[in-house]
Amino acid sequence: MNINWYPGHMKKTKESIQVKLSMVDVVFELLDARAPRSSENPVIDEIIGDKPKITILNKSDLADDVVSELWMNHYIEKNSYSIKIDSTNKKDLNGLIKLTQSIVKEKSKSLKKRGVINRPTRAMIVGIPNVGKSTLINTLTGRRGARVGNRPGITKTHQWIKTGYNLELLDTPGILWPRFEDKQVGMNLAFIGSIRDEIMDTETLALRLIEKLCEIYPELMEERYNFSIEDKAGLELMEEIAIKRGCIIRGGEIDYTRVSQIVLDEFRRGIIGRITLEKPE
Repeated sequence: MNINWYPGHMKKTKESIQVKLSMVDVVFELLDARAPRSSENPVIDEIIGDKPKITILNKSDLADDVVSELWMNHYIEKNSYSIKIDSTNKKDLNGLIKLTQSIVKEKSKSLKKRGVINRPTRAMIVGIPNVGKSTLINTLTGRRGARVGNRPGITKTHQWIKTGYNLELLDTPGILWPRFEDKQVGMNLAFIGSIRDEIMDTETLALRLIEKLCEIYPELMEERYNFSIEDKAGLELMEEIAIKRGCIIRGGEIDYTRVSQIVLDEFRRGIIGRITLEKPE
């Protein structure tokens, strides 16, 4: 499968991030907890340099909690600030606020000595498309201050947003990198919906997802779709799902488009179960 995704606005986003970096105290990089390595943009660290960064494993409620803990230990070993959250859960965000305050504590003291009192902490939110940046902002502000959608690429411009936590956020459009050197990275991003389904073969994508999930979470797949995966190829399993879900068109043929949409949707919504596609090395 050939995945090519780098719209022109992403190049402009990268340049704008570099320009506005001096205006913030800390960077929030949101990753998808279901695919932390694949959703980590390799150019972000290069862009932000020495600016403090918190790695946020978002959508942790959809991910395998055991594997998420492995990832948290991985970041601890790297001496990186990190936290896992469900961006719709305000309790989770309290931990993010406390971590942010601890990181900027010394800078806040320095500002107070210079007579700058009660200046809000300023954070820039970065991440690839569809990792939940807008949802995080809306939960922090308690309002629909940022547009949210289940399609990548909703946010088109930078915008400052005030919260009730003495924190100001600079939202940025999702930015991917020009080319995926690792094909599995591109596949994982397609699975979690960070690349628009329209630019690829959805049926092949769903087939590859079925094969992947039957390999790493066979019990969840068997329980969800009430079949046995033993000695069966991915296409055969896909057709079994189609039959069980009534994805049949005139003439008794399989409606591959419809069953593909069902499988992708149920994975992305966590209906199949809590799944993480990759573990730390």
